[in-house]
Amino acid sequence: MHMKSVRAAALAAAATVTLPKDININDTSSIRSVASTLAWELMAWYSGNVTNTPTTIAVFPEPYYWWEAGAAWGAMLDYSHYTGDSSYDDVISQALLSQVGPKFDFMVPEHYGSEGNDDQAFWSFAILNAAERNFPQPEDSIPPWLDIAVNIWNTMVARWNTTTCGGGLPWQIFESNPNGMSYKNSVSNGGFFQMSARLARATGNNTYLEWAQKVWDWSEAVGFVDSNFNVYDGADGKNNCAVVNKLSFSYAQGIYLYGAAVLYNYTDGNQTWGDRTMSLLKAADSYFSPYPNSTNVMFEHACEPYGLCNNDMKSFKGYLSRFMWAATRMMPSTLPRVQTLLNASAVAAANACSGGENGTVCGQKWYVGGFDGVTGLGQQMTALETVQGLLAQEVAAPFKAGQIKHVKGVENPSSSSTVPIVSMTSTVLAPASTSTAAPSVTATPSSSIKLSAAGGSFVDWKLTALLFLGSGSVLGFA
Repeated sequence: MHMKSVRAAALAAAATVTLPKDININDTSSIRSVASTLAWELMAWYSGNVTNTPTTIAVFPEPYYWWEAGAAWGAMLDYSHYTGDSSYDDVISQALLSQVGPKFDFMVPEHYGSEGNDDQAFWSFAILNAAERNFPQPEDSIPPWLDIAVNIWNTMVARWNTTTCGGGLPWQIFESNPNGMSYKNSVSNGGFFQMSARLARATGNNTYLEWAQKVWDWSEAVGFVDSNFNVYDGADGKNNCAVVNKLSFSYAQGIYLYGAAVLYNYTDGNQTWGDRTMSLLKAADSYFSPYPNSTNVMFEHACEPYGLCNNDMKSFKGYLSRFMWAATRMMPSTLPRVQTLLNASAVAAANACSGGENGTVCGQKWYVGGFDGVTGLGQQMTALETVQGLLAQEVAAPFKAGQIKHVKGVENPSSSSTVPIVSMTSTVLAPASTSTAAPSVTATPSSSIKLSAAGGSFVDWKLTALLFLGSGSVLGFA
């Protein structure tokens, strides 16, 4: 089905269209209607199922990188699950299946130029969404979603690198992207942590649990997760991760948060994982309430107030919303705090989606009380994830081992995946040296610096006190 007809069907499915600014978060029909409108606007950015070529299928046009397409399909899987609207399911399936790669592990030759460990992780989140919800897998020639997720994990575990920093995944995969080969970032490692946690729960195989614990211990030891459970961007292996880049983004906080919540659920309420989950949630407060008149409204604290967010960063809030809502299904005691934060943020996000000819296009800054004129794919996605998550308590929680259909139409006959996984050693290697000292900072807004972004491309950033200059490291963006 072409996108124009899909979008038309989606609009027709809503008997009445509620403008986002008119949302009633206490009315599920209102939430569904607004989510439908936001999803429609998100999909307006996509035409790959119409052009249907190897370079356009599943991805969004420049300036959006391959990783953000994976994030968008994860958001659309959430939309399908939370609202029950299957209008886009065929398009979602086509997109996901087109990117599996020759070895069914999302190592996609077409996108090697922009594929790092964190990029692959974001596609894995979408695949795990599909597996944990028994999302239809229509291609008999391609393995089930769960097997694909295991394949992805196997490629990542083989890249765990103990030659620097005592372990960890580097930002990049290929030497052709040299700017991130020495940098070890929290999103790559947090992504691997969350994948391990979710695969443990989805398969019942405790090797994944052991690896999740290993990655967590390493993340704490190296200083990516500090004593207050703030998650920082990363560190450079060239100096053995001795100085941590204290720049922090909402999506990294959310990735670790959900991984910890899944482990709490999988371990039947283990107190350690419960405490970690609640502490990560508490640390997430730094991404809310930027000003006295915007209490509990989410913002990207590293860049939004300074006008410094690039296209990647404009989507980050959506992943914190996604994983906060998801955490409530793994650890119900998180629900009151999550609702306090995200109910207010959903209303603010909906109010920010009042631009465009029809009053349905989203802006970036939710705390301004309306549409700020800064539009894009990320802005639509962040609002959609925050709004549709209001329905998270109305639908089934992610399925676990014994509930996931391992093959098309057949229940998984065992509690573990039939795809072999790489074994691990039990030793957790600590880095040779760590430092919790804050990096040096420079605040000269008129200056500029080129920082490495996805795929070896570059984005201009003005220097502010946010920039990490301590060891001349690049910043690890997805």
